[in-house]
Amino acid sequence: MQFPNGITLFERGWLSSNNILIRGQRGCALIDSGYATHARQTLTLVASALQGQPLDLLLNTHLHSDHCGGNAALQAHFPGLQTLIPPGHARYVQPWNPVALSYAPTGQICPPFSYSATLQPNTEIALGDQLWQIHAAPGHDPHSVILFEPQSRLLISADALWKNGFGVVFPELDGLDAFTEVAQTLNAIEALSPTTVIPGHGAAFTDVAEALARAHRRLDSFAQAPQKHRRYAAKVLLKFKLLEVQRIAQTDLLQWAQATPLLTQIYQSSEPDVQPFDAWVLTLIDELVRSGAASRDQLTLFNDNPA
Repeated sequence: MQFPNGITLFERGWLSSNNILIRGQRGCALIDSGYATHARQTLTLVASALQGQPLDLLLNTHLHSDHCGGNAALQAHFPGLQTLIPPGHARYVQPWNPVALSYAPTGQICPPFSYSATLQPNTEIALGDQLWQIHAAPGHDPHSVILFEPQSRLLISADALWKNGFGVVFPELDGLDAFTEVAQTLNAIEALSPTTVIPGHGAAFTDVAEALARAHRRLDSFAQAPQKHRRYAAKVLLKFKLLEVQRIAQTDLLQWAQATPLLTQIYQSSEPDVQPFDAWVLTLIDELVRSGAASRDQLTLFNDNPA
């Protein structure tokens, strides 16, 4: 897919978010940095594309581990790198608070990093040779932002809109009413009328109306059956762990699940009177295997497809 001059998409799959490199007379900027275990690969991709140019700006659409896990490595490699993050969680970055930033509750890793300034919604930022609009995009993450370039009508949607849905609505797992915010964000994207979308995961796409319709249908199904969303979220956490390690003994995965607060929270909100925690996790693993997202032998689980 062709993008405006100076824009390069590194499509990374599902453990690491996509990275978008924007180059121009104003310097070079990278949007999102992937997961920590892919940091070396991120550095290689970015350095190869820059061909000796410095990286001037690093922007994070939100602070989930798969979008900012490479921040620390990039900051160490590029002296003087300015890092811009959404304002909502800035107070937890300095000083570093892995609980409030979600890394401890989800059982995920993210090396500490610093930030230079915040990305304020309803303002513009110069990236490459274009002016980009910053828009709030709550729902999946209450402080997420999306970036829109009005001349090319290119939208960087993070996890607010994928070709087939959107990211887990994490505030809902904490008992907050965030499905409404997801709907408002989808409506805001529709109002922008983008012609091309670069999502946080997966390939860029141009069938935006169809993607929005699919996202609304998915949202409606979750709103009508919140238990379905909670179960989906639990499987996402397990799948993410499989993506990270690729293979793991079933006993080790159960131990990891027992030590992951968000998984036990989801269980306690829905399943404690139905079956024990380990049995519940095993049913989720069975569903991942049946769907083709994982495979197993007698003792070991394996990651299968990347989605």
